[in-house]
Amino acid sequence: MRRPHIRRVAIAVAVTTAATLPMGPAFAAPDSPARTATSASSPVEAARAAAFAHAPATGVGPGDTLRATDVMTDPDGKQHVRFVRSHQGLPVLGGDLVIHLGKQSAYLGVTRAADHAVKPATTEAKLTPRQAEQKAAAVAQGDAGSAALVVDARGGAAALAYQVRVTDSNTTEAGGSRTVVVDAQSGRIRSNTPDSDEFISPHLEKTLREKGETASPVTGVATPPAGLLGATAAARYPVKATGSGTSLFAGKVTLTTTQTARTSFLLKDPTRWNTETRDAKGAELEAFSRGTKFTSTTNKWGTGTTANRTTTAVDAQYGITQTLDFYKKTFGRKGIKNNSTGARAMVHFGRKVGNAFWDSTCGCMLYGDGDGDMFKKPLVVLDVTGHELTHGVVDATAALEPTRVDAHGNQYGEPGALNESLADIFGSNVEFSANNPKNPPNYLMGEKLGLAQKFLRRLDHPSLDKLEGTIDYWSPAAYDTEVHAGSGVSSHAYYLLAEGSGHKTIGGVKYDSPTYDGSLVTGIGRAKATAIFYRALTRYMVSTTDFHDARTATLKAAADMYGATSTEYQAVDAAWAAVNVTTANTPAAGR
Repeated sequence: MRRPHIRRVAIAVAVTTAATLPMGPAFAAPDSPARTATSASSPVEAARAAAFAHAPATGVGPGDTLRATDVMTDPDGKQHVRFVRSHQGLPVLGGDLVIHLGKQSAYLGVTRAADHAVKPATTEAKLTPRQAEQKAAAVAQGDAGSAALVVDARGGAAALAYQVRVTDSNTTEAGGSRTVVVDAQSGRIRSNTPDSDEFISPHLEKTLREKGETASPVTGVATPPAGLLGATAAARYPVKATGSGTSLFAGKVTLTTTQTARTSFLLKDPTRWNTETRDAKGAELEAFSRGTKFTSTTNKWGTGTTANRTTTAVDAQYGITQTLDFYKKTFGRKGIKNNSTGARAMVHFGRKVGNAFWDSTCGCMLYGDGDGDMFKKPLVVLDVTGHELTHGVVDATAALEPTRVDAHGNQYGEPGALNESLADIFGSNVEFSANNPKNPPNYLMGEKLGLAQKFLRRLDHPSLDKLEGTIDYWSPAAYDTEVHAGSGVSSHAYYLLAEGSGHKTIGGVKYDSPTYDGSLVTGIGRAKATAIFYRALTRYMVSTTDFHDARTATLKAAADMYGATSTEYQAVDAAWAAVNVTTANTPAAGR
């Protein structure tokens, strides 16, 4: 699951650097250097002016203020400027949009989250901030912070509302925080969403308990990689050093660390923007600075067992650096937010926590040690980390959000399902990128968790996942399907685009991908398919993008990269049709 876009809008939105993609085959070359919205004031101003000049198309009108969060420049000179919106000085939830410009800054079009005016009927609140805080605290069962007025433009209409962050929530695993939006007129709870991205959803946890199943991931170590040498003595510290780690799941791995003295090393990677893993020591910390640093006198980390506290940190640090490497070498993306900032993790989070999280408050990964009952080991598996960190990438770009959240924390709706799907798609690509023989790459998610069905989800034939009831094809019911179950629609489309339909064996794993209408789909390769989906995410998706919008986004991405008459473009169309997402069955606006 994921944190909501609403909290991202209401607090501060950092301007991230741009990511561009090659016009030719994916993976061929990294993106060109990033340009921030600050340094690229001309594109930002041109896009802002275009948004107001083309108001009927963009929905931007009097009283609106646009703040750029990303500027993306393509090799052919096209530019894409992502904005969040304020109305009469109030942040707008669901008001995000991307303005597309030509090489000479001419307006080409818009991708917008709200398909209606964002002006609320009234700007006078009936509730006081204190009343909103009390309602938020009651529904989230925690400590409410200050209520802030916002315009909630989600759900087909705009309304004045209060947004409240509630900490130490008894309705969130490990006492995390939630963001509650309260209608400023009626006091109705408009949304109540956890701020962390939990890998194990409440729905899945309930299903596993009902089945009496436990997850006990298979562990094992490999022989040490050759050529592991610590840094030689240096006149000045800190310096980069090369150490070795013995992990739970990935065998012996090489770790780049920081040498702080002749016999003192820190589990912090200076070559990856100081990416670091720390120890929460059983506390439910959401402040990375409060975590305890992992140090060593030998630059050897972990023993391959949970008896050594550092072992889990080895898996976490390895998984995070492999994820960062995948995004950088594949897309030129410099960190999760593409701002040349490292990722962070804390292991041993809380007591008896059987989950892993992407936490927006901490800005880091949090790993519990397992609850000792259903989850007997920490969830520090490579594809779990790749999945969760991809939620951070989605948050920094389209910020896809669920359409609703139930009282148990389960999330529903196509935008949220698309978010889960993208996390699975890019999470599996992290495995392919790492190509670790102890964690062989495949199109299965959570295959090392030790579940009876041998995986948690799979991209080729999603409905083989009986635990979450994942679906293969789109139907109108997908609009209100639990997000992990619904993720199968776009994950299946991606697999068909990459590998095609029918029987095949890839890397020793047998796949048999069906299609909705029995059609045969020929894949274009994982490299091209992944590049198309990434380009669609970063340029043509917004917080409300559903499966039909995703089809349009990937078609636009394919046209940009390969041409609208290309084999790749036709393959994208065929892949979506094979999961029953077509122009003909596009739901009416507002459903």
